[in-house]
Amino acid sequence: MNAQLDFGPIKAVIFDMDGLLLDTEGIYTEVTSIIAQRYGRTFDWSVKQNIIGRGAADLARYIVEALDLPITAEEFLVVREPLMRERFPRALAMPGAEALVRHLKANNIPIAVGTSSSRESFGQKTTLHGEWFALFDTIVTADDPQVGAAKPAPDIFLVAAQRLGVAPEDCLVFEDSPFGVTAAKAAGMTAIAVPDAAMADEKYAHADGILRSLKAFQPGACGLPVLELA
Repeated sequence: MNAQLDFGPIKAVIFDMDGLLLDTEGIYTEVTSIIAQRYGRTFDWSVKQNIIGRGAADLARYIVEALDLPITAEEFLVVREPLMRERFPRALAMPGAEALVRHLKANNIPIAVGTSSSRESFGQKTTLHGEWFALFDTIVTADDPQVGAAKPAPDIFLVAAQRLGVAPEDCLVFEDSPFGVTAAKAAGMTAIAVPDAAMADEKYAHADGILRSLKAFQPGACGLPVLELA
């Protein structure tokens, strides 16, 4: 699987946010490492690779158990919150993200964000990117009243499709995490993975394609308007 994808036609596109549109994964790693070090623990890739894309509660439970932290999952989230709130407003865009979003919007393709973040966290992370995030037709967060369960459940993506007025089978989802791909496939959607460089491709065997960057995406392969790269 590579940049030469061929499926569709696609009528709407749904984007994950963390690690896909915005470069926030480094922030999560830094903050979790800070907390782990307070208790003499080390947070490394062997643990991180299993939490990318999880909802907050599920993520916290996994970290507390994996690192054997002497706090509860709830306490972990309380301690983590101010550390993230301080750093999220500096999050930068991932390569190719803004250009692709603007291209789809300019060509009247319905677009949405489907994120495991809370609405409050979403606001912090998009501090520098309000203009192009305002282009999305809908934003679905994990704490949205219509969302029953976070990824890997399909709820977030199904709510996004419903609000876009597009059938799930006509939606394309971009995800950086295996859990997110699982959620997209459970929703009956096409899923393209754009993984962290350190993540093994085998974890994305259930994806319909793998790209190294959103910059490598060729919309015309999916029946979407061709993007002329500068």
